[in-house]
Amino acid sequence: MNVAEAVSGRTSCRAFTHQPVAIETIERILQTAMRAPSGGNLQPWHVHVLAGERMREFRALIGAKLLTQPSGETTEYNVYPPQLKEPYRSRRFKCGEDLYATIGIARDNRMARLAQFAKNYDFFGAPLALFISVDRHMGAPQWSDVGMFLQSVMLLLHEQGLSSCAQEAWAAWPKTVGDFIALPSERMLFCGMAIGYRDSQAPINQLRTDRAPFAETVTIL
Repeated sequence: MNVAEAVSGRTSCRAFTHQPVAIETIERILQTAMRAPSGGNLQPWHVHVLAGERMREFRALIGAKLLTQPSGETTEYNVYPPQLKEPYRSRRFKCGEDLYATIGIARDNRMARLAQFAKNYDFFGAPLALFISVDRHMGAPQWSDVGMFLQSVMLLLHEQGLSSCAQEAWAAWPKTVGDFIALPSERMLFCGMAIGYRDSQAPINQLRTDRAPFAETVTIL
């Protein structure tokens, strides 16, 4: 698999099989991904790996909390800008509509949509997950470094036949996640990432999101 194939083939997986993932594989991938670009070589990413018994403990914890706090806690950053403008608002809306269409959930079926969204907090059934945090002292350029690190991780996973889903939904649970992984107070939870083997039979995994026309986002001077 070359780089172009990895970039083109990677998608967000929202249904995983129960097949376990070797921790040695994840360690190797994370070590390789640490070569991601980083301004000033700050390497601002911090990663916690969740698997095995600790994953079972966390699933039980978050499952119990969801019964009384279905909306989670207070987020520490805006996942999307308030009053998202065009064309970004329409892109986000279409992505959601296309996703729910793959599993036959109508727009007016709010309960079914909420139930599907709640699967984020089971990592969509994945056997392994990452939590990524960043020092609160860091600014937007360092957050972009974290994004490049995450892209590197996801492409390396794809190369190894694994699938992933980066999940900013975990921003809704900063205290619970932080307490569970003993996150130092000077670091902020950015996102989670579900990792495992794709359930190729799941309709939701057939989604391929649109991309804007080339000329809409690229200007050649």
